[in-house]
Amino acid sequence: MAGTLFICATPIGNLQDITLRVLEVLKDVDVIAAEDTRTTAKLLNHYGIKTPCISYHRHNEKARSEFLIARLLEGENVALVSDAGTPGISDPGSIVIAAAIEAGINVVSLPGPTACIAALVASGLPSDRFVFEGFLPRNRKQRRERLEDLASDPRTLVFYEAPHRLQESLEDFLSVLGDRRMVIIRELTKKFEEIVRGNISELTAQTTHHEARGEYVLVVEGYTGLPIGEDKNDWKYLSVQEHMEKLMDQGYSKKDAVKVVAQMRGLPRREVYKYVEELFD
Repeated sequence: MAGTLFICATPIGNLQDITLRVLEVLKDVDVIAAEDTRTTAKLLNHYGIKTPCISYHRHNEKARSEFLIARLLEGENVALVSDAGTPGISDPGSIVIAAAIEAGINVVSLPGPTACIAALVASGLPSDRFVFEGFLPRNRKQRRERLEDLASDPRTLVFYEAPHRLQESLEDFLSVLGDRRMVIIRELTKKFEEIVRGNISELTAQTTHHEARGEYVLVVEGYTGLPIGEDKNDWKYLSVQEHMEKLMDQGYSKKDAVKVVAQMRGLPRREVYKYVEELFD
């Protein structure tokens, strides 16, 4: 009789954020398939769990999946964990889960921590309808194309981002999506957890002068149908002066409008000021 594959959600920071059910399963299974055995060892040691671990990560996922399926078919029970959160959500796991289902093996999901959900509900933005995009493409052209596909989506948008790409991604958000409400959440449940709220332009300006550290979740307001953004590229058909007037009609101060126009058009702020001096003098 085949064993069971347990999908186990583990803490994203604070080791106390784990369910009693997951702890029992981790104790009782024959083996734990872990994204990084060193990371998982810290969790297991904290709770005095002695179950053996084997690695299951992006670089050995296909071969290791075949190995785990063989053990499951022999009757062993396997717990699948990632470094943090729920396996398969921007982490390895989907290949062995699909293979187990195809082989007729029982798959049991044990719910628990997921960074995207924790960030969404803490953001204060609408959470009744949302889309989770995970990590955006590293290539800037591909990243902007993905954002363009999402520009008219009314649902709240949730992304993961690495610290070394944060600034460039924020600039692309502003350029493609316009100046929407946004929440940046860093190091969820950890000692230096930080939640920063504002418009994309404000947060882009803030991060310019700070070194980005830790893991980030970005929660962005969905499309609201405001004048700038009815057509996600409508500003391209406006002069700089018209672009400024549109934003200021929506309530932006002159200073903030200059900041947004400069970001969206890829212009130095001094040039935008030069364009509009005559208009507003």
